[in-house]
Amino acid sequence: MIKVLVCGASGRMGKEVIRTVCGNPDFELVGGVDVKNIGADLTENAGLEPCGKVIESDLAQAITNNHPEVVVDFTHPSVVFNNIITTLKSGAHIVVGTTGIKEEELPEIENLTRQTGKNAFIAPNFSLGAVLMIKLAEVTARFFPEVEIIELHHEKKADAPSGTALMTAEIIAKARKKEPEIPEGKEVIPGCRGGEVKKIRVHSVRLPGLLAHQEIIFGGLDQTLTIRHDALSRRSFMPGVLMAIKAVREISGLTVGLDKILEIKV
Repeated sequence: MIKVLVCGASGRMGKEVIRTVCGNPDFELVGGVDVKNIGADLTENAGLEPCGKVIESDLAQAITNNHPEVVVDFTHPSVVFNNIITTLKSGAHIVVGTTGIKEEELPEIENLTRQTGKNAFIAPNFSLGAVLMIKLAEVTARFFPEVEIIELHHEKKADAPSGTALMTAEIIAKARKKEPEIPEGKEVIPGCRGGEVKKIRVHSVRLPGLLAHQEIIFGGLDQTLTIRHDALSRRSFMPGVLMAIKAVREISGLTVGLDKILEIKV
């Protein structure tokens, strides 16, 4: 059994990870950390029967107390980098679903994995459907260089645009054979045409009732092609999370993206 500690145990994704880990015989939930509900029973807080373990507040101490093999982090962009550093230095592998990690922080994370012998797995999106969506967009970009991205999430998502949208834009930019010019035009309301990543317009929607959705709209001569993915519940991310927990023990150093452990050939 793989011993797992959940960082962000009181969050919606953290609770889903707890329920999933507890329901799978290959994994053992050994601890949880959060800034909320400290001292509450770890599994009861996630809607399960009490387990006798409580939510702790200090990540390094929790790793020392519970000896997890893998820490799963679904927290906040403002703290995720420190959580990664703390976990690796404390002697555990880490799987990260929190977005907002800066590109310039990745080399430091990779160097620390080499120093500690512990691995890090970071994925902007753990949904298998989202990974396939991005792969299909990578193929399409070779033939339709003009594209815009619309990502839609619940109103409590901390960052915009989403990490998935940013990764999609980066992959499309590398795949397309030419970089189209963005048409000039006056924005009557500043920002109404969205943000820009490698000359790709990205639009973010935040509304209650949404969970995680993305459209990639390609345009060509007298035609458009739309690729869309909808995550209808947080359970949709769990197969990918479990795959990452298993894989992080075997990979070497830092791995970014769920596609790296999937056999997808395009």
